[in-house]
This record gives sequence, structure tokens and C-alpha cells, in this order.
Amino acid sequence: MSHEMIALMMFSTLMLLLMTGQRVFGVIGFIAAASALFLWGDGGSEMAFNASISLLNWYPLLTLPLFIYMGYMLSESGIANDLYKMLHVWMGSLGGGLAIGTIVLMVAISAMNGLSVAGMAIGSSIALPEMLKRGYDKRMVTGVIQAGSSLGIMVPPSIVLVLYGMIARQPVSRLWLAGVGPGLLFAVLFIAYIVIRCKLQPELGPALSEEERNVSKAEKFRLLRAGLLPLAIIFSVTGLFMMGVTSLVESSSVGAVAATLAAIAKKRLTKKVMRDTLYSTLSVSCMFMWIILAALAFGAVFDGLGAVHAIERLFMEEWGLSPWGVLIMMQVSYIIMGMFLDDTAMLVIVAPLYIPLIIHLGFNPVWYGVLYTVTCQIAYMTPPFGYNLFLMKAMAPKEVTLVDIYSSIVPFVILMTFGLALIMIFPEIALYLPELYFGN
Repeated sequence: MSHEMIALMMFSTLMLLLMTGQRVFGVIGFIAAASALFLWGDGGSEMAFNASISLLNWYPLLTLPLFIYMGYMLSESGIANDLYKMLHVWMGSLGGGLAIGTIVLMVAISAMNGLSVAGMAIGSSIALPEMLKRGYDKRMVTGVIQAGSSLGIMVPPSIVLVLYGMIARQPVSRLWLAGVGPGLLFAVLFIAYIVIRCKLQPELGPALSEEERNVSKAEKFRLLRAGLLPLAIIFSVTGLFMMGVTSLVESSSVGAVAATLAAIAKKRLTKKVMRDTLYSTLSVSCMFMWIILAALAFGAVFDGLGAVHAIERLFMEEWGLSPWGVLIMMQVSYIIMGMFLDDTAMLVIVAPLYIPLIIHLGFNPVWYGVLYTVTCQIAYMTPPFGYNLFLMKAMAPKEVTLVDIYSSIVPFVILMTFGLALIMIFPEIALYLPELYFGN
């Protein structure tokens, strides 16, 4: 049996087992270990083990649980809620102002947590009831929250970009800076859409009533101070790191400590908040660790087979695709897989195949990391099986149907596809800040 056929069997078996509902890390790790034993006998078991265990010696891995802890502490203690209250008062007088404020909230939540699920949870629990209560169109509202939560894996400190950096062996600092431009681009596109749509159809996003807007200046500035606290914590993480004051690990530690001190200062650090934060941090961190270990084992076996070169021959010699054609094929595969898998699972399944090929074709792996994250979010929101669609349905009130959710996301998917095309045509959108800060 040829190496190409073995690689194809591994990949097809992987997809088949994933369809059974088994845990992603268990499926990937099992196939990696079984394939290594089948191909190389008893000695093959050490290949997967060595690839996995080497990651545990990588010092920046400490950032993973610390960033996750910071995000959950800000969320569980209600500090993130303060930011929305501030936006509610300061922007509610505009047509669609609460929707615009929600997008801004999502950007801030992304910078606190780095996970799209966190933005979705906070948006659906805080912003969704407020907007529905004030007469916002339910399709507009659900679309805004889903689109806003997609910014979670682009804006630093993006956990997914940290994982991509680990697997692709790319500097996390460059990846973070590369995500800033595209993240802001999508935020601007979403806000522009809301403004234009609410201008044409004011009933979709009515401004706050005169009574609700009648807030004293003292109260406005009190809310402003409360809302600026989470932004100060964000600066303590990313700002100090980008200025070279702290290392990546130190910045994550600063963020975790700052979030805890903020909760203490607000007198919100109860036993329940600490217990829930630690439980969620441990749960999510362990999930990521198991997936990363399994992915590296799977990648080691694939590298041993030379599967990357086999795929290159398939795409470029047999199919006659250009390097850009290969890149587009990769993006299409992400969209298809994203209907069934989450972003981490997609990354660990195809990263061992795609990243070496991208580098060989002459593309920038940092730029490609941004393309990956954007495409994942498009896939998450693409009917009929997008991950975010069903997550939104689980969190939305009963009057919001699945048809409403499907309809709500269409304009935002179009906007994200347009933004993705811009980033592909103009790589400087992602690479300008990394090159400006670190040089070529």
C-alpha cells in the first residue's frame, strides 16, 4: 500500500470516527497511535509520544490557562457587564446604537477572553434581552451577536491564534498583531452595516426613549469609569506585551492578577465566582491541552508518511492548480469542515497538512493564520450546520426561531466573505502591524 493511500485512509477514518460523536482528542490520538504501531511496529509508539511530550516543555504554554482564567474572572464577576451598561447609556440615543454598542462590547470581550464562545454567552445573556425589550428586530439582534462573537478569535489575546502559533511554530506576538487589522476591519464593516440598515429601516433598531436617555452627567461619568476598568485590564495584557515591558507569559500573568484584583476592588470576588472561574478555566484548558497533544501526535505520523508532499503533487501536478488555487481549495475545505467541527478541531486535523504546504508555496504562515481564523468564523455561521447557529439557538429566548437565526446571519456572512477577500488581495491588512513592529 502506498504512503498516499495510507494517508488517505487515516484522514477518512478520522472523519468517519468524528461523525460517531466521539471526543475529538480521543479520535485523533487513537488514529495517530494505531497508525504509528501499524506502520513502524513497537518503535512507532515513541514517535507520537515524543511529538506530544515536547510541547509540555514549551514555556509559553503557560499563557493558555492564564488567559482563559482572566476572561472567565471578568465574565463571572460581572465586570464585563459594566462595560455594556456604559455603552448602553452613551450610545443608546443613536438609531441602532445598542447594536453598535454590542459590537464594541464584543471587541472588548474578545480582547479580555480570546474565545468566541465567551462573547456569544455574554452577548446573549446581557445584550440580547436589552435589545429585544427595546423593540429591536430579533433577526437584527441575533445576527449582531453572532457576528460580534466571531471577533473573539482574531483580536488579541486570541486563544486560537496562540494554538495556531504552537502548532505552526510561529511567533504568537506576530499573530496577535496580524489579527488586529482584520478584527477592526470586520468591526467597522459590521458597524457600517448596522448604521446604514437602521438609517433605511429605523424600526429595526430604534433609539432609546427620551426617558431612558435622561441620565445625569454624574451617572454617565460613573458608568464611564466602571466601563473603562476592563479596558485598562486589556491594556495591561496586550499593551505591556507589545511595548516590550513584559514577555508573553508575564503579560498573561498580569492579566490574570489584574482581573482578580479588579473583582476584589469591586467586592465581587465571592466563593461562587472563584469556584466557577476555576472550574471553567480547568475544563477549557484541559480540553485544549488534550487536543493539542493528539494533534501533534497525528502530525508526526503524517510527516513520517510524507503526506504533505503527496497532497502537493495531487493539487499542483495532477489537478494543475496554481498556488492561489491550492490556497482557495484549503479555504473551501475549512468552510465545509466548519459545518461539523469547531475551530480547534479543524486546526489540529489539517494543520499538519496545510501549514508546511503553505510555507513551501511561498505564502506567509502568519498571514495564513489570519485567513484560517476568518474562514473558521465564516464556516461557524454558514447554514445549515454552522456551530454558532445552534449555539445561538440554545441561548436565545423561545420567540427566536432557527429560521430567524439562519436569516439573521446572511448579511454578516456576506460581509465576512468580502472582508476575507480583501485580506487575501491585500495581505498588508494583516501584515502591516507585525512588519511595522518587528520588521520583515
